[in-house]
Amino acid sequence: MTSEGVVVTAAGSVGTITLTRPAKRNAVTYDMWVALGQACQALAADPAARVVVLRGAGDHFCAGADIGELLAERPAHSPTFMDVNMVAEHALATLSKPTVAFVQGDCIGGGCALAIDCDIRLAVEGSRFGITPAKLGIVYPPASLERVVRLLGPAARRLLYTGDLIDADEALHLGLIDELLPAHRAEARLAELCATLSERSLLTQAATKEMIAAVLRHGAVPADLADAWAREVAVAADPAEGVAAFAERRSPRFTWSGPNPTA
Repeated sequence: MTSEGVVVTAAGSVGTITLTRPAKRNAVTYDMWVALGQACQALAADPAARVVVLRGAGDHFCAGADIGELLAERPAHSPTFMDVNMVAEHALATLSKPTVAFVQGDCIGGGCALAIDCDIRLAVEGSRFGITPAKLGIVYPPASLERVVRLLGPAARRLLYTGDLIDADEALHLGLIDELLPAHRAEARLAELCATLSERSLLTQAATKEMIAAVLRHGAVPADLADAWAREVAVAADPAEGVAAFAERRSPRFTWSGPNPTA
């Protein structure tokens, strides 16, 4: 799947979305937001993809939204720039598979929001981060603000109020990234992490992801959500396979790839 500025590739069980506008530090245009949302939806529906990686081509992850297109006029009744931005972010943030942001260089503005939309963030030494609406006089979208506050807590205030850029060491200290890696080790660590995630039960991961989101929003897992996943576990093959593999001292071969509509 290839669109101007967004390329989707597959290697085994890993689907990779690459922002491919390196001359502009992968700043995201209107059409790229549309393509990114479509890419997330396609990978969510692809049973072969068990892990999704988001990265940027060239030296940078993403410098944010293309500011030149932010306030451009569009045909009547067409989605606004913010509309397609939010659709793409929602598709990434709610993708029912583990998502990994692989960050190098600049991860700023909308780029930082995309990294936060992912479950796990790996960063290469020398990366820098910023959440910059205060430099533009715009209000950060509520959904994006909620995600950064859930991740960083009160530390989000300084980044949002000042728009200042921080280095990768501070990003690690704040919890904005999960791992900080030397350049010579980064690609190998990404491959290692994706291999581990691919080998684990997607049933466990999908249920955990949805329930963590519920806890962060509401403080608890709603009973109906817990019941829905209990029904899914009851008809899925993964639990029996996991127990059998443990007893036989072998690696499990998990096959669950999505909810059973009758569960």
